[in-house]
Amino acid sequence: MSTKAVRKKTPARRSSPRKKPLGHTPIIVFLLAISGLVTLCIGIALAWFLSLDIPDIRSAADYKPLVATTIFDKDGAPIDAIYKDYRIVISDKQMPPLLPKAFVAAEDSRYFEHGGLDIWSIFRAAVNNLRSGKRSQGGSTITQQVTRALMLSREKTYFRKLTEAILAYRLDRMLTKKEVLNIYLNEIYLGEGAYGVEAAARIYFSKTAKELDLAEIALLAGLPQSPSRYSPIKHWNAAQARQRYVLNRMAEEGIISAARARKAYEQKVRLNPSGMHKAASGYFTDYVRSQLEQHYGKKELFREGLTVWTTLDSSMQRAAIQSLQQGLQTVQKRQNNKQPPQGALIALDTASGSIRALVGGKDYRKSAYNRAVVAKRQPGSVFKPFIYAAAFERGMSPEKELIDAPFSIKNRDGSVWQPQNYSHKYYGATSLGEALTFSRNIITIKLLQQTGLQPVIRLAKDAGITSELKPELPLALGASPVTILEMTAAYTIFANQGLYHKPRAITRVRDRFGRVKPWPNPDAKKVVSAQTAATVTNILTNVINRGTGKQAQGVAQAAGKTGTSNDNRDAWFIGYSPKLTTGVWMGHDRNRTLGRGETGGRAAAPIWKNFMQAAARE
Repeated sequence: MSTKAVRKKTPARRSSPRKKPLGHTPIIVFLLAISGLVTLCIGIALAWFLSLDIPDIRSAADYKPLVATTIFDKDGAPIDAIYKDYRIVISDKQMPPLLPKAFVAAEDSRYFEHGGLDIWSIFRAAVNNLRSGKRSQGGSTITQQVTRALMLSREKTYFRKLTEAILAYRLDRMLTKKEVLNIYLNEIYLGEGAYGVEAAARIYFSKTAKELDLAEIALLAGLPQSPSRYSPIKHWNAAQARQRYVLNRMAEEGIISAARARKAYEQKVRLNPSGMHKAASGYFTDYVRSQLEQHYGKKELFREGLTVWTTLDSSMQRAAIQSLQQGLQTVQKRQNNKQPPQGALIALDTASGSIRALVGGKDYRKSAYNRAVVAKRQPGSVFKPFIYAAAFERGMSPEKELIDAPFSIKNRDGSVWQPQNYSHKYYGATSLGEALTFSRNIITIKLLQQTGLQPVIRLAKDAGITSELKPELPLALGASPVTILEMTAAYTIFANQGLYHKPRAITRVRDRFGRVKPWPNPDAKKVVSAQTAATVTNILTNVINRGTGKQAQGVAQAAGKTGTSNDNRDAWFIGYSPKLTTGVWMGHDRNRTLGRGETGGRAAAPIWKNFMQAAARE
């Protein structure tokens, strides 16, 4: 027997499955989730940031707000402004040194110390708001006010305040304190339609910011908190109380002495009582605006701070307004009408076509509709000189006679037109000179038949009349409506030896940096010969001396023509002296009669005379 040990058979040892090492998948998923969340937050934050529509202001040069276009008269005096926001941007060098200091003392005394946010002021405002249960105080710094004005809505919510604070911090890091303060002083709303200190100085005091004294500076510096409540024009007592606060703050900060503060408070301030208004030059400004907008476009007009020198004579403009209003009142009283008529007056420099006065209605504040430039009315006999001028250009003589007698014209539709003179009388053989002097309709119609419609229309178009002139015989009686501006300008060919200058209101333009911008100045155009112009002038002189324009007598070397449309709906007088050509129109906007006897000679000629005499005295 074998002694070989018998070994116990044991089951083969199974190798246990190897444990797989913990993979990176959960970590990757976790990181991706975090990354996605971060990306989502960044995306939301970016979308929120973009939704704020924040201007990209990284330097002071990026500040490009809506800026007013300033209008000056021919003597360089400011007369008006064109704007969406009445703002005139100026540099700190164009401000008196005390002006920025006054606003800092009143609005943010720690402005030069904090980083765009004043935590203590915010905490103090929050405590006061919690006590009152209202959001009445904001604790806003000047930087925050700039941020609010440029970037955000005016709603008072804590979310908006948080946003404002973040953006103010950003703005404070990008610009210097001096730059932010300058933006503030140009951007802040100060009431009465004025944005910024320059506009406010002109509104409240009729001065530039540079000319302001301490008392006036303190009044402006008191306005940002509530421009309407502290308006010195509307609420003087409240404004003066706020002025006292500003002066005291300046004294406490050591900017001025207490004695100087007291003296400024006691000083009598002269205010512009009406603020900024367009009663005097509104119609003219609207015409200038249309010219600028057509040439440069709206964006440049409202953003580039243009300076525009014009042809307006402010003294003549005042005389024009006064003469027109007096004449309209006279007709209203004479006719015992409850509704006053409307009117327009345009005065042009005869030699250049420069507009010296332009009034488009009785009162711009009540109606801005510009009847001098936009309204088209039947000119009546005012159109007749162009028919006679066309005849004289063709070699006819003022002594040539035509027969003034009843006659009929058969129209294309078979109807019959039987024209009459205004007097309903007939005068037999009449010279062309006499016919124009006394405004004889029959002779004028016959002359138009002989001259031809097209030569007359061409002459009128060459003289600047752009309105449609219908090639029909009633053209002889001024049946085709025209504007007062184009009709008056056309008369300058008789006053200026046959030369026509397109009416102009603008002489030169500069941008906000003082650079000259091109402005067109068309050359003169020869329309009729000097001899024809002299012949017509001689006849129109007789119109005033012994014809239908007798009520215009009293103006040296004057010539002119009356015009009256059917039923006295339009009354015209256009006349000229060697230096000035002026047109006057009167009528109702709804085209009803002015009343019995209200012809061009009776209603419009006296207005022309009064204005021309006043203009001669200037």
